[in-house]
Amino acid sequence: MDASRQRYLFVTGKLAARALTDVLKAMDPDFEYEISVLNSSVAALMNLHWIGERLEGAERFDTVVVPGRCHGEIDVLARHLGTKVVRGPEDLNDLPAFFGMAGTKPDLSEYHTKILSEIVDAYTIGTEAIVARAFYYRENGADVIDLGCPPSGGFPGVGEAVTALKSRGFMVSVDTFDPDTIREADRAGVDMLLSVNSSNIEVARDIRAKVVVIPDFGKGVESMERSAAQLVEWGVPHVLDPILDPIGFGLADSIARYSAIREKYPEAEMLMGLGNLTELTHADTTGINAVMAGIMAEQSIDFVLTTEVSPHATGVIREFDRARRMMHYSVNNHVLPVNLTDDLLTIKDAVRPEFSDEELAAIHADVKDRNFRIFVSGGAVVVFNREVFLRGTDTQKLFDQMGVQDPSHAYYIGRELERAVTAARLGKRYVQDNPIHYGYLSGPSRS
Repeated sequence: MDASRQRYLFVTGKLAARALTDVLKAMDPDFEYEISVLNSSVAALMNLHWIGERLEGAERFDTVVVPGRCHGEIDVLARHLGTKVVRGPEDLNDLPAFFGMAGTKPDLSEYHTKILSEIVDAYTIGTEAIVARAFYYRENGADVIDLGCPPSGGFPGVGEAVTALKSRGFMVSVDTFDPDTIREADRAGVDMLLSVNSSNIEVARDIRAKVVVIPDFGKGVESMERSAAQLVEWGVPHVLDPILDPIGFGLADSIARYSAIREKYPEAEMLMGLGNLTELTHADTTGINAVMAGIMAEQSIDFVLTTEVSPHATGVIREFDRARRMMHYSVNNHVLPVNLTDDLLTIKDAVRPEFSDEELAAIHADVKDRNFRIFVSGGAVVVFNREVFLRGTDTQKLFDQMGVQDPSHAYYIGRELERAVTAARLGKRYVQDNPIHYGYLSGPSRS
């Protein structure tokens, strides 16, 4: 060994030896190492006292790395071996990160696309409720609060709502074609108007707010371009919105329109409304937001309009906030949007380490007590103690076969079984006595 380099001794069992060898070889670490394979099939079953009785030659190494799931006192083993001892990660795939070789954590603090979050029923709920909703939106990532107005007619008192929001530091837009509402909001200091086309474009000459220009109703994108040209002539700041259509009503064509407009007007500000997808598609919105944020990042879309009306669209703002950061990083750094964050992996996990059937059988063979061990493997829950070995996906059936009588223990087993069944069904990582991680819904990212 090179005396100038740190020397590590990795301790493992027979079943994990090949995998550990492969991981270390792929790491190509800047330290010297050897692997000691002890006479135990499963590394997780070894305790530190048992290791201390069998491990030889540890004093030749600077550090001994024992399996992460080994029980016992590290300090006692270190004194016995005469060298430093550390627990490695529970999962071998985490070994590069354990040694700081997983790469620099990406900086996801930056983004380009600003979020306009619409309070769709703003004209019906009063100023106090508007302010409360605005704080909720801002806490979840919104940059601009959009005040929804009735499909026809005005929003009496819109000026009061705008003033209340502006006094609290919010940027505000108003979503209406009603000229009186537009003028009242503008006098109160509204920042943006959604929207104008040839039917109401004259009002844009009278206000100071930036306007979003859309195609004429029932007309093509050329009508938006004509209106935009008129606004340029008048010197009115504006944002282009070619309109994103729902699935089944021209989604693909509308995405192509955005691409064409961006190519034709590379310096123009653009807005895309996501409600036609997130609200009008009964699918989990995390994936929709991720893909659309990627498209917006590639097309340098400046604003996105979001809504949280349908129950299944709850959380859209938080999701898009995370998605825009991830996709901004991906596009700007020319890397795939993988292994950047697990925030949007709310239903499935990208990595799901599991014991093989051989490993589970070996663990079961060494169990001498009645305490139940619960694992997820191959899409099913595996439960065993010294007396039983069960596999299944039905919580009640598994519980009935376990013969648990004590009420407090039954509560614990029922909770763990349901958690394990959920993880197996969704494709989530399960570790007994630990909560399932549901991406951003579970709090701070693990990534």
